[in-house]
Amino acid sequence: MSWGTELWDQFDNLEKHTQWGIDILEKYIKFVKERTEIELSYAKQLRNLSKKYQPKKNSKEEEEYRYTACKAFLSTLNEMNDYAGQHEVISENMTSQITVELARYVQELKQERKSHFHDGRKAQQHIETCWKQLESSKRRFERDCKEADRAQQYFEKMDADINVTKADVEKARQQAQIRHQMAEDSKADYSSILQKFNHEQREYYYSHIPTIFQKIQEMEERRIVRMGESMKTYAEADRQVVPIIGKCLDGIVKAAESIDQKNDSQLVIEAYKSGFEPPGDIEFEDYTQPMKRTISENSLSNSRGEGKAELKFGGKSKGKLWPFIKKNKGAAPEDFSNLPPEQRRKKLQQKVDELNKDIQKEMDQRDAITKMKDVYLKNPQMGDPASLDHKLTEVSQNIEKLRLEAQKFEAWLAEVEGRLPARSEQARRQSGMYDGQTAPPVNNCAQDRESPDGSYTEEQSQESEVKVLATDFDDEFDDEEPLPAIGTCKALYTFDGQNEGTISVVEGETLYVIEEDKGDGWTRIRRSEDEEGYVPTSYVEVYLDKNAKGAKTYI
Repeated sequence: MSWGTELWDQFDNLEKHTQWGIDILEKYIKFVKERTEIELSYAKQLRNLSKKYQPKKNSKEEEEYRYTACKAFLSTLNEMNDYAGQHEVISENMTSQITVELARYVQELKQERKSHFHDGRKAQQHIETCWKQLESSKRRFERDCKEADRAQQYFEKMDADINVTKADVEKARQQAQIRHQMAEDSKADYSSILQKFNHEQREYYYSHIPTIFQKIQEMEERRIVRMGESMKTYAEADRQVVPIIGKCLDGIVKAAESIDQKNDSQLVIEAYKSGFEPPGDIEFEDYTQPMKRTISENSLSNSRGEGKAELKFGGKSKGKLWPFIKKNKGAAPEDFSNLPPEQRRKKLQQKVDELNKDIQKEMDQRDAITKMKDVYLKNPQMGDPASLDHKLTEVSQNIEKLRLEAQKFEAWLAEVEGRLPARSEQARRQSGMYDGQTAPPVNNCAQDRESPDGSYTEEQSQESEVKVLATDFDDEFDDEEPLPAIGTCKALYTFDGQNEGTISVVEGETLYVIEEDKGDGWTRIRRSEDEEGYVPTSYVEVYLDKNAKGAKTYI
């Protein structure tokens, strides 16, 4: 099967077909090029998507990635970033191995095709020239033969005419001979040219054209093979990254399998645990029987000793719930006393760890400076040892400063850790008071007590600081007539009332009671006309005047 023998007369069609083949190849190159652009665009979009959902540094999102589910999501984002990289590899391989190579090959193919068809046209022009020469010699031979016949007929006519002179007859005879000789020469020339043309024609159809068409056939077959190889390369470019893409997907699956719901639940406990105990039961208040509230039977001091008295959180004080917890409007205190005990312990531990790291860093720097100073002492040409004294002194001062800071936070940490163990039933019933005779500092008052509904509410800001939610305190004494005293009380413990609406008392101090406990665990007292406020009911021993207006007793 050869184009040279089968398609010897289809020069123009072969020219069109080979041009179509090049167009197909260029179309395939364009297809691959657009595929590479799509891969790059897809990879870029995947990277942007992964970057969009990455946690922002120093933000709330960064803390969320402590949870295993969030860690798995972060791993998914990282794997998707690698996944995008593989699509970039596909684009690069297709560009270098297919687009660039085929573009160069097309240029070579065009040059080769042009050369083959140039040779074909040259052979065509040669055979056409030979044909024209044959036709010309043939026409000349035909013309000379006709001229010779006419000259012969004229001679015979003149020879038969008796009126013609002998000279005219001789002249006609000679003319006839000349024409006859010319016809013979034309015949010989025509025969020679015909033989030459036949030879050239055989060479053209059985040698030149088959050779040229065979080369064109081989060129076209190479184009087809090259296109097939490019298609294989196209598939291989995808296949090569399949294992890596598989690893990316395996990484996502592994990350998903690493999710531990129990661990995440424990992290929630660690993040939000306040360290408070739930409030105790509320005593029943019987309003049907007027009972006399005396020191011997119902005083808070005795009930405290018997473990029966408890803070009452069931109701509201003039419409207010837990009004004495200060809102965290400013910066958090240095000792994190605005936080619940457990959260405070975690913050203090974190601070201690940070300070220890800073101390270690400064100590390493001091050791390095000391070694450098020793080198300078041994080799003075390398530097002046005295030049390092200032730096060494500065580092030592920094270490000492950091150590003092660490000791301060360690002391606070030890104080908190000493209070965190489970408290007794009596302490739980008294809602946050620790065992012993020493009352807790007021800056921990909000930490060591539950809110009236038995829970401690907190919210996490953008910097993950825990803030205590509290209702605004409504100053109930402003624009009101002073309330009459309904009894007296004696301070059992010192109370440093720093929160809004509270008043400070000293152990053993006697004050006036102007409003007894409404069930929220606070009693309103007065020291003088201009100094009054609330103190914890459990901190004072109350003596009510039974004849005072508004006084009532409790069972």
